[in-house]
Amino acid sequence: MRRSLLLAAALFSAVVTLPAASFAQGQRPDSGDQDEAKAKKKRDEAWSDTQAPLPALRNAGPCPYVKVLYDAGRMVEFKDDKEASANVGYTGEIQGISAGCQYKGADPIKVKMEILFELGKGPQAQGSSKTYRYWIAVTQRNTAVITKQYFDLPVNFASGQDRVYATEDIAEITIPRATMATSGSNFEILVGFDVTPQMAAFNREGKRFRVNAGTAAPTQ
Repeated sequence: MRRSLLLAAALFSAVVTLPAASFAQGQRPDSGDQDEAKAKKKRDEAWSDTQAPLPALRNAGPCPYVKVLYDAGRMVEFKDDKEASANVGYTGEIQGISAGCQYKGADPIKVKMEILFELGKGPQAQGSSKTYRYWIAVTQRNTAVITKQYFDLPVNFASGQDRVYATEDIAEITIPRATMATSGSNFEILVGFDVTPQMAAFNREGKRFRVNAGTAAPTQ
């Protein structure tokens, strides 16, 4: 789905900080996990080119940093707020971001992004559809949020399906520049789910469940 985000204020420079990388749950993989790992590797290879398609243009400087905010990079719903695999409802994870930018002279910075989501349905999920909510924020690096916009991502799960993948196409994020000397490196674009404080704490502590956690294994 194509989206756009426009900033209307003049912007300035800042200092850098980056969100931490994701933690993986330590466990011995079974055959299902190995298949899932192979599929994830294939997806990662397909998303290894971090430049979204933009018209060829020599930029006046580097692009803004584009990152997933660690505390909001995943969302896991629990029935009655009890953290157990059997209580998992709907889940989501931002699997990758592809981005590119262009600007020259005194022109604003134009950023294009594609975001890959993995959405899951656990044993406590109600119904076959879910509207996920996520946001995109533009910040001065390591300082204030300049703008933040929310988006809805409706997802349908087919019968017997416990996960789907969805790609969001952010057609254009326009960032005005205070002067010609203001480069993209002064800004950071963050992406995350609209999570509750409990979900953010769950992510911060490095906890995670597979999207089909709590479901019975097939009979061999």
